[in-house]
Amino acid sequence: MPAVQPNDAVIQNPSSPTGDPWPATSPLDVAGAPESLHWSLASVFPPIADYAFLSDCTNSCLVAPSGGIEWLCLPRPHDPSIFGAILDRGAGSFRLAPSDSAVPAHRQYVPGTMVLATTWQTRSGWLVVTDFMAVGPWGHDHDRPDSYRRTPSDFDARRFLVRSATCVHGSVDVLLNCEPSFDYGRADAHWEYEGDTYGRVVTGNPDFTRLTLNGDMKFGIEGRAVRARQRLSEGQSTFVVLSWGDGEPPTTRVQVDANHAETSRFWRDWIDGGHFPDHPWRELLQRSALTLKGLTFAPTGAMLAAPTTSLPEEPGGQRNWDYRYTWIRDAAFTLRSLHTLGFSTEADDFLAFLGDVLEPKNVDVPGSIPERGTLQVLYPVDGATKVPESELEHLTGYGGSRPVRVGNAAYDQIQLDALGAIVDCIFEHTRSRDSLSERSWRMVVQAVETALDGWRDVDRGIWEVRGEPQHFTFSKVMCWVAADRGARLAALRGETGRADRWWNNAKEIHADICANAVSDQGFFAQSYGSDDLDASLLLLPTLRFLPPEDARIRATVLAIASDLSDGAFVYRYHPKSTDDGLGGQPENSFTACSFWLVSALVEIGELDRARTQCEKLVSTASVLGLYGEEIDPTTARHLGNFPQALTHLALISALLDVIAAEK
Repeated sequence: MPAVQPNDAVIQNPSSPTGDPWPATSPLDVAGAPESLHWSLASVFPPIADYAFLSDCTNSCLVAPSGGIEWLCLPRPHDPSIFGAILDRGAGSFRLAPSDSAVPAHRQYVPGTMVLATTWQTRSGWLVVTDFMAVGPWGHDHDRPDSYRRTPSDFDARRFLVRSATCVHGSVDVLLNCEPSFDYGRADAHWEYEGDTYGRVVTGNPDFTRLTLNGDMKFGIEGRAVRARQRLSEGQSTFVVLSWGDGEPPTTRVQVDANHAETSRFWRDWIDGGHFPDHPWRELLQRSALTLKGLTFAPTGAMLAAPTTSLPEEPGGQRNWDYRYTWIRDAAFTLRSLHTLGFSTEADDFLAFLGDVLEPKNVDVPGSIPERGTLQVLYPVDGATKVPESELEHLTGYGGSRPVRVGNAAYDQIQLDALGAIVDCIFEHTRSRDSLSERSWRMVVQAVETALDGWRDVDRGIWEVRGEPQHFTFSKVMCWVAADRGARLAALRGETGRADRWWNNAKEIHADICANAVSDQGFFAQSYGSDDLDASLLLLPTLRFLPPEDARIRATVLAIASDLSDGAFVYRYHPKSTDDGLGGQPENSFTACSFWLVSALVEIGELDRARTQCEKLVSTASVLGLYGEEIDPTTARHLGNFPQALTHLALISALLDVIAAEK
């Protein structure tokens, strides 16, 4: 783990062969370092927005602009990292790039794919490095993987990462440096050669996923690192493949090219199935859709909120959370956006995942009464119910921002709004398919009855506050959504008695909100009896809680635009007046809320203002079209976990709303 010298240089502890940190009593300990040392540590981390995101719909990684893979967790997204340099410069990385260059000339995704192409200019030539996580035809015709619970598709993750370099002009010295460090940087890889050549090495760590590195370079083993150097002349290329599954990785250039073609075909076939407007924003919409698809976990149907943990919402602050899980609310919102674009298979798989975690658990116990699982706020991608939170004290954190957290204690919070999100998701899915499965109906009944039992209670709300629970307005609204959409689905099934009861419950909740949640200024407030603003209430017009021309809706949207915004950037709430359990620590604008404002402005007829807001937000996208969780309004710097599903789904809705309104 890196420590900080008095001259502000960042180095490895030279006395520790395993990269252990300096003793906690050192005056240079990061946690106790002065602000100037925090800033110098931050300078060695790339900006969050400069990372590229790669996925095979089972695993994902982040690629730094320098060409290093700096985040990869195996075997599942929430498992410990093998490359963790994004959280500590000594926690493992995998770089393939020119030996004398650190800043690329250009980076882009190959259009319509999750294939990354990075162009380098050196003193002697030009090099293009291509990276992808391989996806290929379904390869389990003779076995049935226990971990794969969804209906198999025509394609599956190959479980290897392919990196190739081609010299397109002059000559370039290419450097490979692969340094895995298991368990979030706590266990170095032990490499050994396999076979009689220098072209294949494997790890021998018995307690961790076995890694294989092969290619047409000549590998040298140096401690935990595998290194190689090769000079390429114009037209020459080289490749390396890091694999972690049972399948055989490509060993020849022909096989690498075939995997490249199969992976590109998978992504392009998928994106071709969507309905995208012929508009200048089409490419950004497609990139957001591809990102959401990349955040799915195909074996179970789960959907990640983000692939990372502990990227700070405020540099040096404590708003560092683990988002490598499926939030029921976020996934439901995501599927609504994908539905709008014409993608429905992901909704089928997610609802199947949800059914798995809620179906009775003791049906095989003689004499027992089957009980459905209790609906949680979030789940790991395998559907486990425990997500304990802890801190990794041995890591510096991104830019010195600590603590670094794994797990998320919000999993057992009461957040009533998630119930409405589930029912609304099933409602939209039913409308698009004109059918409602019995399994989905059982989920509707469970969610609606749970909402009706608890809507009068306090909860932690959409923002998962760790302060005192409140009567959050948005939570009440989503309980209304559960009853309202549930009543409509019950009527569709011909269950008139249940439909009438739920409809009457919905009217009761609606009246209670209108009586208790409106502030003295005429807008819907964050909680009952409060005058605080909350950006979640920008969703009221799109949820059809009241007509968009209602004075209270209009007042809410305009008040948030005026008093909870900094230009185009919208904050979730005022931390100093909202008890979120973090003592009023500041945070930056929440990008999903900024896009929600666009949609809300369209709803209330402020189209010119919505268009201006949208154009400003579009201009803040990363060079690769990605968004993090938050943006600093002063610098437009992306912060928080990256890329963020909630942001990209809000972007899709906002852009489509503006395009539709203009037409």
